[in-house]
Amino acid sequence: MPELPEVETIRRVLAAGSATVPSLTGQTIQNAEVFWQGSIANPTAGSFSASVAGREVRALDRRGKFLILNLDQGSLIFHLRMSGDLRMSLGGAPAAHDRLRLHFRSGWDLTFTDPRKFGRVWLVSDPTPILAGLGPEPLDESLSTEAFGERLRQHSRQLKPLLMDQHFLAGLGNIYTDEALFLARLHPLRLSSTLSQAEAERLLAAIRQTLRDGISHNGSSIDWVYRGGNFQNHFNVYQRTGQVCPVCGHTIEKIRVGQRGTHFCPVCQPYMKD
Repeated sequence: MPELPEVETIRRVLAAGSATVPSLTGQTIQNAEVFWQGSIANPTAGSFSASVAGREVRALDRRGKFLILNLDQGSLIFHLRMSGDLRMSLGGAPAAHDRLRLHFRSGWDLTFTDPRKFGRVWLVSDPTPILAGLGPEPLDESLSTEAFGERLRQHSRQLKPLLMDQHFLAGLGNIYTDEALFLARLHPLRLSSTLSQAEAERLLAAIRQTLRDGISHNGSSIDWVYRGGNFQNHFNVYQRTGQVCPVCGHTIEKIRVGQRGTHFCPVCQPYMKD
């Protein structure tokens, strides 16, 4: 958390602006204040402000869970990790969990807030080395069902941790993996190498539907970390342990898979021994 839908929502909000908040696109950085040096992965925190000063934000992109600000020179990359958030504001004193603030010549600021201090920021001339290890974008139509099925069969891993592996597929985390596996009617412990092509196609379709639904609801707001989304009101299994399955009426169960809490319906997602 935040996962692909939350990062995409933040990207869209910052890019479009609103009636009361301007778009981030076209803003020129005056200087930067670094409140916690550990947030800056590149360059050194000491030289970050001077390095970013005078650069203009030309466009905002997303790759997996990374938010990318394309500048007139280089790129500014944010990874929000467990608790990061970005907000535009007009001045004001820094809050307790603010880690970085970019001051723009317009008078507006972009503040990176991160209570758990796991998020990171890079200022780079080329983002490729940072993003090179990521797997395909699940919403990219160039990822064919045939290619996805082949990728699954190349591994012999449990579906839940494999889908959350950013080297395999970019953007999925705990929430959307649980929800996608439910829609696909696949048990989270099923080995990827045992899926038929029809099951692989069903899984990719479920992943895409889940992500699109998440984006259409501005992501999921399940705690104090990320606010503004309402996809949590449409969960089928995630954090619904002990409640009834919306399809079959059986009780939703929770197990631990790869050290992560995993929610599923044992009737709709039967376990198949491999």
